[in-house]
Amino acid sequence: MKPTLVSAVEDVLLQGSMLLNALTDEEFTQTEGTGSRSAVGSHYRHVLDHFVCLLEGIKTGEVNYDHRRRNPVLEKSVTAARVATEDVIRKFRGLTPETLRSNCFVMYTVGYGEDGIEKASSNVAREVMFCVGHAIHHYAILKLLCTSLGVKLPYEFGVAPSTLKYQEEQLTA
Repeated sequence: MKPTLVSAVEDVLLQGSMLLNALTDEEFTQTEGTGSRSAVGSHYRHVLDHFVCLLEGIKTGEVNYDHRRRNPVLEKSVTAARVATEDVIRKFRGLTPETLRSNCFVMYTVGYGEDGIEKASSNVAREVMFCVGHAIHHYAILKLLCTSLGVKLPYEFGVAPSTLKYQEEQLTA
């Protein structure tokens, strides 16, 4: 049985794959008419970058979210983004419960105008939760961009699991 956190990563990235399946390369890179300077591809690449930073950091015990690859190919090609998504899913499926419980340090520049990077103690499970929540946040933005492109996505896309559960409880109350 795979750990719940690995299932959460898989679930959120499979939603990403569903998004990719709904788009052409042109829609993936379009900014005109969306009200944004960032295309769907830019946001989606950003989401993948955080998961990749975490995977790389697991090896060293130091997760540095500032060292994102920012691969422009992943912003322009739905196919490349799909392949990268599948690779990330495969790597997370290989994580053990022991790995998820392991400690790590996290580095991130959080202050504007500050030159220094912040470093904090964390653990892999907490960082998996961060990456999943971060993805859902960006998916909400992606849903708005897709709406402006005329691409329909399921209601659940970009909505936090806790929000969906709350809404379901309200319907049955």
